[in-house]
Amino acid sequence: MADPRIEKLAKLTVNYSVNVKKGDSVLIHAPILSEPLALEMYREVLLAGGHPIMTPIFERTSEIYFELAKDHHLDHCSPYKKFLYKNIDCLISIMADENTRSLANADTKKIARSQAANREIFDIYMERSAKGELKWCGLPYPTSALAQEGSMSLSEYEKFVYSACLVDRKDPIAEWKKVSKSQEAMVKYLNKVSKLEFYGEDTDLKMSVKGRKWINCDGKFNMPDGEVFSAPVENSVEGQIRFTFPGIYIGKEVEDITLNFKKGKIVKAGAEKGNDLLQSLIGIDDGAKRLGEVAIGTNYGIKKFTKNILFDEKLGGTIHMAIGSAYPECKAKNKSAIHWDMIKDMERGGEIIADGETVYKNGKWLK
Repeated sequence: MADPRIEKLAKLTVNYSVNVKKGDSVLIHAPILSEPLALEMYREVLLAGGHPIMTPIFERTSEIYFELAKDHHLDHCSPYKKFLYKNIDCLISIMADENTRSLANADTKKIARSQAANREIFDIYMERSAKGELKWCGLPYPTSALAQEGSMSLSEYEKFVYSACLVDRKDPIAEWKKVSKSQEAMVKYLNKVSKLEFYGEDTDLKMSVKGRKWINCDGKFNMPDGEVFSAPVENSVEGQIRFTFPGIYIGKEVEDITLNFKKGKIVKAGAEKGNDLLQSLIGIDDGAKRLGEVAIGTNYGIKKFTKNILFDEKLGGTIHMAIGSAYPECKAKNKSAIHWDMIKDMERGGEIIADGETVYKNGKWLK
């Protein structure tokens, strides 16, 4: 018998996050360690009338790939994957790392080249999502490796994950609807804003968000969730920002990232650790040199940084921004082969000014 929390998480994902309908084709990306959750997902998709497609993932395939891949491998874009992403109705991606450092020593240039080759698939995914043709959700399954990253025992981490997803509550769907309602006020306010200014430690950044749409993240695309986001006008970002939390990209840590912008483009970038990866990713394409997302974390139930972006970008008292591709549903235009989130703590002196008025200070929304 499955852990009842796993059953509730599967029900929540299938019936609320991606809302599977009769006849939907549902692709389930499932690392081998996530078998208990993956099987419950499969079961719930069938009960909802959908057609599940299970793709088990062996973690070491990426390790082997970047060790052995030649130029023709790195430049290949799979027509099979392209077909799937053009035709599936729902995508459920389970995250269950066995070794969070499996690619720590992989060639960063190979990683960047492979990302660039798969940009067409990424563009299909983003465009279909924006049109409502592809419903998707990324969610965690607790593993010892992820627990270790978060400095917790496995049982502690399980409680952390299931609590953050609200599946420890009697009616998780009702709870996420409450979250949606509370965040909607922020979204309505920000949708009327033209200019944003961000201040904090080593940070003085300005941008236009005029005409952009803010999105209420209430468990439909990520689980757990808890943020509101949009995208800046592409050529409007000016100034500097320093991200105080490590940036994690496919298991590699990039620490103390500082970005300087002029006319929307990164003109200087540096990191105390992992600078080679930072430079490689910024160099993937022109879109990687611009911001594709600006967001405010609203989930104060997530109490600590765990080196897992699925949780960390939602931390109440933080903001995050992403270089690379923007979500088209924000009415944004920036495209790239990557979308990489970077997080900044705002609880100690952080401030956001919207059209000349302070709306956020020391990690709290004021309106």
